Amino acid sequence: MNILILTASIGSGHIKAAEAVETELRRLQPEAEITTIDFMSRRTSRLHWFMKKFYLVMLAFVPNLYDVFYHLSGGASGGRFVQEAFALVMSPVMRHLARRYRPDLVLCTHPFPEGAAARLKCHGEADYLLGTVMTDYSLHQIWLYEGVDCYFMATEEMRTGMMQHGFPEDRLVAVGIPVSGILQEMTDKEGVRRALAIPEGQPAVLLMGGGLGLGGIEENLRALEAIPSRLTLLVVAGRNERLLGRVQDFADASHHQVLVWGYTDQVHFLMRGADLLITKPGALTISEAFVLGLPMLLHDPIPGPETENAIYATHHGAAVWLHPGEDIALAVRGLLQGTRLQSMSHAAICCSRPLAAAAIAQRLTEMMMARPQEVRQK
Repeated sequence: MNILILTASIGSGHIKAAEAVETELRRLQPEAEITTIDFMSRRTSRLHWFMKKFYLVMLAFVPNLYDVFYHLSGGASGGRFVQEAFALVMSPVMRHLARRYRPDLVLCTHPFPEGAAARLKCHGEADYLLGTVMTDYSLHQIWLYEGVDCYFMATEEMRTGMMQHGFPEDRLVAVGIPVSGILQEMTDKEGVRRALAIPEGQPAVLLMGGGLGLGGIEENLRALEAIPSRLTLLVVAGRNERLLGRVQDFADASHHQVLVWGYTDQVHFLMRGADLLITKPGALTISEAFVLGLPMLLHDPIPGPETENAIYATHHGAAVWLHPGEDIALAVRGLLQGTRLQSMSHAAICCSRPLAAAAIAQRLTEMMMARPQEVRQK
């Protein structure tokens, strides 16, 4: 069988979700040909790559404009117009990929390739099975397409919302957002702390801003310097080289123990060693924190989906949402005292869905096996 997984390098969450499901599919179907493609990379399409760059500039300079776009595209009429426009523009690339890889199954972890893949199906240009992994904790019109054979979503509330939109119940699976199976194996927190040379009894706070190093990390570090008791600050700067250099300079002068990384595949390791995570509320980040029972202090959500993610995590008691103007040092000191972190850790574990990737892979395998033999041997 040929399986084509389409993701998008807009942040790192969509790619992480794709990788988690790919790992489980390879375990279940070792003979399958599985190809994962970044639909927004320059290698795939110069136009898609330019659109991504424009999107990132928009987030950096006019986040309120994105907020307006998110809400306009969330309506039924406006959302369908936006969907059709993106699907039309991206269909040529999808058509090329379908001809090249001849997939039996296409799985999308971002709405852009999903829209293009669904459009080809609805116009009779393709007969692959189409699955979608929704990487948010809220429902939005941009994800909703005819032609999708199975949707995988984070919560039962999202599933109910999709049924209210008229989607068949048997195509909707509330399984959670897929995360790496490695997280389940990371049980030795004390061993991780020793490996990081964190002094015994010293609180460790992890600061992240996603793969792009966003989220005011420098400002947060300066604010945390006001905390008199010594902390270990684990900082992930991502691909932001300027931020990496400035954090390294900060580390030399800080009275805290400051350890800094650029873009790294060791984030799971750092999360396991931390007592508190300060981050923007990306869906994959909070999903990983849930599995590890890691309490969160959330700030600066991108208007739209990240705001909804923050609402979800705080509503369930796994996070505190720091709003503009609130004192981050005061918030951190409060969380590190008493038993608040323990209760937040328990709440996070209650939200976790560590087997989501395995469940998605199992359902997709069953779908492919159920196809008529003559279709699978086309």
